[in-house]
Amino acid sequence: PTIKNADAMNVFDLSRTILDLATRARARKLTGEEMQDATFTITSIGSIGGMYATPIIPVGQSAILGVMRMTEKPVAIDGKVEVRPMMPLVLSYDHRIVDGADAARFMNDLIAELQK
Repeated sequence: PTIKNADAMNVFDLSRTILDLATRARARKLTGEEMQDATFTITSIGSIGGMYATPIIPVGQSAILGVMRMTEKPVAIDGKVEVRPMMPLVLSYDHRIVDGADAARFMNDLIAELQK
């Protein structure tokens, strides 16, 4: 489904919209309009156990974010090894539309928000 005007939503409105669309998608009750005109896709490869993938950008869109399966991994935290949940993310984007530096900053910002 497509979330219209997502840039104008706060995180709570976005969450409610995602829940509503997902519920109606599972019930096959979405309208045609709710399935078109997307510019960015998020695909949950982890929901089917996927650990590694490179999602392909859908035709007419600028980018796709792949969310992989969360697993516990040993990581260095303040000089000590700790086991933490890790969730790989991968961003594929059309370099004719998206500058690589902007894509890197987007990923850095997204990761920082997810780690809060």
